[in-house]
Amino acid sequence: MKTADLSICFVGIVSLVVLACSQAPAAPNNNARPGRAGGDAVSAPLWGDMSPVVSVKELMRDLIDPLADNIFNAVSTVMTMQGTIETAPKTEEDWDKIRIGAVTMAEGAYLLKVRRPFAPAGDLNNSVGPDAVELSPDQITAKVDRDPVEWNARIEALRNVGLQVLDIVKRKDVAELWDAAENLDIACESCHRSYWYPGETPEFYRKLDSELHRRVGNRPDTKQP
Repeated sequence: MKTADLSICFVGIVSLVVLACSQAPAAPNNNARPGRAGGDAVSAPLWGDMSPVVSVKELMRDLIDPLADNIFNAVSTVMTMQGTIETAPKTEEDWDKIRIGAVTMAEGAYLLKVRRPFAPAGDLNNSVGPDAVELSPDQITAKVDRDPVEWNARIEALRNVGLQVLDIVKRKDVAELWDAAENLDIACESCHRSYWYPGETPEFYRKLDSELHRRVGNRPDTKQP
């Protein structure tokens, strides 16, 4: 090979190396916020692995559901024989309790993104028999696998209520707590009807009501018109 050819080859190799270096990906920005400009990643990396301890059913029963009551029970109006009883936050302790519920909804909802069993081992829900209204854990898992977008949308709906209540607590807006409690009820019930007991349809309740009336009508002490 001639000297001129060697020079051309050397220049070509150097050019390729420079081009490759110029196109190397930038170091990841661990402080990038999800969905914001300036961050290359969709979401910031975790600081460690997440391993579930309990099933979805237990997580709801022992963490999310009990602290959701901090929001549900924050405001109420009860009519009694003695008069009307109004419940609303009045003290800092009252608002702190609501804030704890809000943080649990906003942060705890994302624990539902960690793949875990939907019920403890051996718990099939009310999914056995011809009149079963609940899905089995395996059926719920299959439903989520088929459409993870819906599952994540349900999670975001719950989280958004938590964020809403956190804002309400900052402003101590009692009136908006009524709307937040209703939004929380809608988020929870919509998810449960999709994944837990989809069989509880209006038709199901009509049949249940008819059966109750039939049984009451057949009681020996029931007076017939």
